Amino acid sequence: MGSMAQAGVSCDASRQLPHVVIFPFMARGHTIPLTQLANLLLRRRLATVTFFTTPGNAAFVRALLPAGADVVELPFPAAQGAENVEGIASVSSFAGFAEATLALRPRFEEALASMRPAASLLVADAFLYWTGASAAELGVPRVSFLGTSAFAHVMREVFVRDKPGSDANGGSTYTVPEFPHVQFPLADIPPLPISVLALDAKMGMAVAGSRGVIMNTFHEQESRYVEHWNRHVGPRAWPIGPLCLARESSTDVDRVHGTQAPSWLVWLDEKAAAGQSVIFVALGTLLAVSDAQLGEVARGLEEAQVNFLWALRPDDNVDLEFEERVQGRGMVTRGWVNQQAILQHDCVAGFLSHCGWNSVLESVCAGVPLAVWPMVFDQPLNAKLVVDELRVGVRVKTSDDTTGGGGGLVKSGEISRAVREIMLGDTRASALKNAAVLAEQAGLAMSAGGSSWNMVEKMISELSMAADTLG
Repeated sequence: MGSMAQAGVSCDASRQLPHVVIFPFMARGHTIPLTQLANLLLRRRLATVTFFTTPGNAAFVRALLPAGADVVELPFPAAQGAENVEGIASVSSFAGFAEATLALRPRFEEALASMRPAASLLVADAFLYWTGASAAELGVPRVSFLGTSAFAHVMREVFVRDKPGSDANGGSTYTVPEFPHVQFPLADIPPLPISVLALDAKMGMAVAGSRGVIMNTFHEQESRYVEHWNRHVGPRAWPIGPLCLARESSTDVDRVHGTQAPSWLVWLDEKAAAGQSVIFVALGTLLAVSDAQLGEVARGLEEAQVNFLWALRPDDNVDLEFEERVQGRGMVTRGWVNQQAILQHDCVAGFLSHCGWNSVLESVCAGVPLAVWPMVFDQPLNAKLVVDELRVGVRVKTSDDTTGGGGGLVKSGEISRAVREIMLGDTRASALKNAAVLAEQAGLAMSAGGSSWNMVEKMISELSMAADTLG
């Protein structure tokens, strides 16, 4: 095995650290928080770390991990083509990609079985459901990582149980029995795509058979939902976030870009020097946004008359004339950017986001209010949490007047309205105040003696003892 697995014996024979093995799903939004967990474990000397990935994802992973982490590359099946979710065409292809990872199982088990020192704990993304059977066969305790809010976890469970909308006489709104203050228009409840249903059932069984669920959240933000999960759902939740604060500084992520400051950072510095505020716009890397919708976003940003930095996917198409018209007031950048560093920049005052959970956490930790525009998966649930519970954002409404995902084309006027509301409107003052409170609480949770600081230590200690018992 690699260097770190050996170092656990040679460097500290008197007190051998637990050996934590981490295996993320092949999507950047799933990988980044687990690299942050690896950083936290190594920096605090809670464990040695081995990190599994595939050759096509290895450069990205290595750029985010500290030198002390061992990286194991598992060859991905050539027939699959893309080695990460960002390379697939649509939501309908998602389940097929996840199932294709099953081909990694033989090499994964071989590597896991031969590790010295032996693995004390496996942290595996729930989409890699098959790792549950692998860990059980090898006697390695496993915790699942799902990577979304506790609120979304709990709501998904009650939706599966109650099947809102299945009763034709049930009305147009669903009220969550355990949380009567939480009400959903039926149109806002995100249905699972048919292609994902079988995968979801396998994931559910794998999670149920694990030693717990790592939740990238913190007690002060979602205590009622974490406690509900522990009392009524299970397995045990381990709220150890926000993991985006696990590093001492986010600037080390810029190693992905090399040593030269990226152009967006230079532009933000210029805006800050001029005393101007900027809204950051990023709609995620997972799914492509149609050219028609990108055109509406462009017109909305132009009409809003505020400074903006817009991060696009490399293959997104935006009219070059638009970029010329907004030159000086707006900047468009393509490809992966250090979103956390952008949100922490002094001049960034708002975030138009698809409401992926990593994005929500990074914005909250920076004290930046959001304009939320959810599209798929857990995003509509995260958006409801942001607006109605945390009160740190405003909604973007779709053309059919829903606030969930998939509601059709969002027109430029609505985008302009939401952008101006979060940057200049009456909602801004309270959202900014609430975001500042959460940012402070997040920092305390991840600091020495904080709720998440203590929780991750407890998790490693308890589950490593379980490994000793199994051994």
